[in-house]
Parts: sequence; structure tokens; C-alpha cells
Amino acid sequence: MQNSLQQIEGLLFVAGDEGVTLAELSAATNFLKPAVSGLLDELAIKYAEDKSSAFEILVTDDHYQLVTKSSLSKTIHQYLTAPLTTALSQASLEVLAIIAYKQPVTRIEVDEIRGVQSQSTIQKLLLRDLVTSKGRANEPGRPILYGTTAYFLNYFGLTNIDQLPPLVTAQALENLKNQQDVVVPLIPTENKQSLFDVTIADLTKESENNEEK
Repeated sequence: MQNSLQQIEGLLFVAGDEGVTLAELSAATNFLKPAVSGLLDELAIKYAEDKSSAFEILVTDDHYQLVTKSSLSKTIHQYLTAPLTTALSQASLEVLAIIAYKQPVTRIEVDEIRGVQSQSTIQKLLLRDLVTSKGRANEPGRPILYGTTAYFLNYFGLTNIDQLPPLVTAQALENLKNQQDVVVPLIPTENKQSLFDVTIADLTKESENNEEK
């Protein structure tokens, strides 16, 4: 059986970098706002006293966020700013493709398409300047909208986003998702062609074949 702290902690986790308000936590748990406030304080104390915990609660503009402790900043920074010569993982490629084709899009929408949490992957793409914030959605919580950057266009040799191949079919996206151990270098190969371009071309070809059928 879920306890009260678990519910609050779980909601903070799935809210990600957009955070969640006291009212939203109250509505999701059916707890009164004073009770939610008390639980947040209790959770914050729990994190502070537990030296083995990596988390703390940050409050910004009435939004509560679950974040890593500042003492871990160096480790987190090293992970998120890995050299650009390292490979772009399958998860990063998947998230980048979703953002490119559905922009502007919120993290929650990306999560729903993929079926898994995408917060850390989006953060890495932000730091690599492949995606950026495009404002906030006009919906509860005002979640951040994400889109691709000028660097994304330059890197893939595009003048504008309309030059992306036609949106691939759901089956083609599923085939991409099912690929295992696929990595894509951020730096183009010697022939100036990125493996990401090859993947998109393959998907486009498959899409066209499906349309012909």
C-alpha cells in the first residue's frame, strides 16, 4: 500500500523540471493543501538528514521540484557535458526525432510517446545545443515546450525545419525504437555524413514503400 510520502515523492519525480504546484499535488492525492505542505516539509527534512540520498526539494515560483543536491553538481555536470565526440545514444536519438517532428512539444508528451521518462535525455540534448526551450504551453502547470535549434539545422545541413523528410509512419518509428545497441556520433564521419542522416533516410524510404503498398 502506498504511503503519503511515496505519493508526493512519485509526483515530484514525474513532474520533472517543470515542477508541480501545491494545488496540483493536492488534486492528485486528494490531500488537503496543509497536509501536502506538511508532507513536503517532511520529505525535505528526510532528504537533508539522509547523507546517502542524492535529492532535495527546490521551490521556484510556487512550483516544487525534485532535484539533485548541490554537492553532486560536479559529478552531474561531467555526465551531462560529455565530450561531443561521444556517441548519441538510442534514447537521445529517439527523443531528438520526436522533438524534431512534433515541435513544439512538452516533456510529458515525449514521455507519453516513448513510454518512459525522458527528462535526463532532454537535459543532455539541451546542453549539446540540439534542442532548446520554445516557451511554455498554455495548460495547467505551464510545462516547457521544446524544439530544435539553429545548431541542429546546421549540423544536419538543413536550411529550415521544413527540409526534414516527411514524417515517418508509426511502424517505422516502432522499428527505430526496437533497434538495439545503436549509437550515433555527434561529429560527422570523414565523408561528412552523419549516421543520423542515414537512419532518417532509411526511415523515409520505408515510409514511402509503405505508402506505395
